[in-house]
Order: sequence, then structure tokens, then C-alpha cells
Amino acid sequence: MTQSSQQSPPTLVARRSPALHSFRRAGIELTLIGALYAFYCVSRTLASSAFAPARGRALDILSFEKTWRFDVESGLNELFHQHEWLAMFGSYWYATTHYAVTSFVLVWIYRRSATEYVTARRALVFATIIGLGFYLLMPTAPPRLVDAGYYDILSMHSSIGWWSTSGSAPKGLGDITNELAAFPSLHAGWALWVAIVLIRAGVPRVVRAIGLSYAAMMTIVIIGTGNHWVLDAVVGWAVVLIAFGAVIAWEKGRPVVAHEDQPVPI
Repeated sequence: MTQSSQQSPPTLVARRSPALHSFRRAGIELTLIGALYAFYCVSRTLASSAFAPARGRALDILSFEKTWRFDVESGLNELFHQHEWLAMFGSYWYATTHYAVTSFVLVWIYRRSATEYVTARRALVFATIIGLGFYLLMPTAPPRLVDAGYYDILSMHSSIGWWSTSGSAPKGLGDITNELAAFPSLHAGWALWVAIVLIRAGVPRVVRAIGLSYAAMMTIVIIGTGNHWVLDAVVGWAVVLIAFGAVIAWEKGRPVVAHEDQPVPI
């Protein structure tokens, strides 16, 4: 056997090493995100299902909005109800983009910048934990459940999609979802998270505009479909802004080192 042939295996190992480290890092991240998502789904079902206090909180929110004159839920919900194409668009948007777009941007920022990814992932997790705390401590009914003239757009169009009559839960899983997890709106919060990630990543201005438009459209849809109050969206945005601010402040003096041969920090 020649000397060159004896040296080839180490060369192959060296070439494969970066790829193996990348797969390992990706596997760890997927496991972590999967575990967090499972925790998110399960913990939502642990909240109290008592409807009377949840409805009372919802009506308190509506009363507050009327006092400050930003109670646009009724008019927007009526608009979605009157126009079939808008109702169908809103139903698919609500049931799809919340998870699909967030996941896509999470993968995209992971591939683009490990440092930005860690900050974005930490902010997303922290914001979600804050939201879950609200769901557990103060369940709040969405407009569609308060019996005050609001239409449940997704339920009315469940025959055309994969969602059930219980919010955006897939058919057959409606009984294990928490329909009283309206305040704050993580649909609005996660959508703003997407816009912030794009802005922090320094993408072209048109892409940043798309991100902000996505967050705005999400807000219109969640209100128009009868799934959230305006205040739900406002507090959802605030939760994400607080989460990003807290994470960025915590990371100061703790630089993220992200090389191919090192795992991404938790």
C-alpha cells in the first residue's frame, strides 16, 4: 500500500468534520425547539377552563378599549364576515402562518448568523414563557366566545381547511386546545418577532418592510377572525419587545462564540 493511500482516510475525516459538527448542532437545536414546542402545547391545556371569569376578563378588556376608543373588533369582524374571500384568506392565514413563517425565519437566521440566531431564539422562548404565564394565571376569552355578536370566522369555514371548530387546532385535536388563551396574543407577538429578526439581520429595506407588513397583517387577521382583542395584540407586541430587550441586556458582556466545532449556546 502506498503512502498516499494510507494518508487518505485522515484527509476524508478532516473534510467531513465541519459537516458532522453542523449536523450535530442542527440536531441539538431541533431537539430543543421540539421540546419547547411540546411544552408550549401541553402547558396551555393546564390553564383553568372556567369560562365565567375568562369571559369577565374579556369584557373588562372590551370596556377598557371602549373607554379609550380603540375597540375596532366589531367592525373588523363584521367585514370578515361579509366578504367570503376575506374570511377564507383570514382563516388560512391564521391557521398557517403563525407556525410556518416563524419556523422558516428561525431556520433562516440559524443559517445566516449563529450569533443573531441565539439572541432571536432566546427572545422567542422568553416571550413564549411570559405568554404562557398569562394563560395559566389569567385565562381570557376571545371575542368569538363572549356571545356579544362576534363571528367565529375559522369555525364557520372549518369545512374548507384542516382546522377544527375550536380555534386553529387541527381537526380531531380541538378538545385538547386551550380556547381561553387569548391574552396576550402570541400570534401578534411572534409576527413582530419575525419583523425584529429581519431588521436586526440587516436585510434590504424592502425585506424589512415585508416583515413589518406581515406583523401588521397578522394583527388585522387575528382581530378580524374574532380570535383576539386589540389589547391582546398590543400586549403581545410588548411581551416580545420586553423579551428582546431583556435578552440583549443579559447578553452584554457575554459574547456569543459560534464556531463550527462548538455547540450553539442555550
